[in-house]
Amino acid sequence: MGACAHPPRAAYAGGVVALRESPVDAPDAHELLGEYFASREIGFAHQNVVYTTRFPDPALFEPPVGVFVIVDDDDGAPVGCGGIRLIPDGPRGRRYEVKHLYLRPGTRGRGWGRLLLEDLQRRAIDFGASELVLDTHHSLEAAGALYARSGFVEIPAYNDSRYANHWFEKPIPAEPVRMGT
Repeated sequence: MGACAHPPRAAYAGGVVALRESPVDAPDAHELLGEYFASREIGFAHQNVVYTTRFPDPALFEPPVGVFVIVDDDDGAPVGCGGIRLIPDGPRGRRYEVKHLYLRPGTRGRGWGRLLLEDLQRRAIDFGASELVLDTHHSLEAAGALYARSGFVEIPAYNDSRYANHWFEKPIPAEPVRMGT
């Protein structure tokens, strides 16, 4: 497979952002993931569930088994992240899982989450994916709405995550998706 042809910067509702690959253990990725995990700890504490933070194994997010992407705002500051990783094949074939989709609270509502999700889908296509899957929790209402608007449909559990109570899939089209659709 050839190199990904991804636009380095994209004009989108709420500004201009750059999407860039990053090692999942790079300092800015680690900082964003730390914020994400802290927000989950708070959310689960309200439900009397102890959330255990586990930073991801960097090898799972290196092409072609995965990729981790940082969202930089128009000032070049990292404001979000997300990744995909290869998991065992599903009913449609090669399956990638969306993980750790996060935007800093002040940047939400600008469409950048959808932009990031579309970018991850394009990268999954480049890796030969037949479908994307993800798990989430009902308390992440905005995330669940984003996934539904992006064509994900709820499916039975494909993993045993104790932090998830909703599982989604999206068949991957043979042709790439266009940015900002």
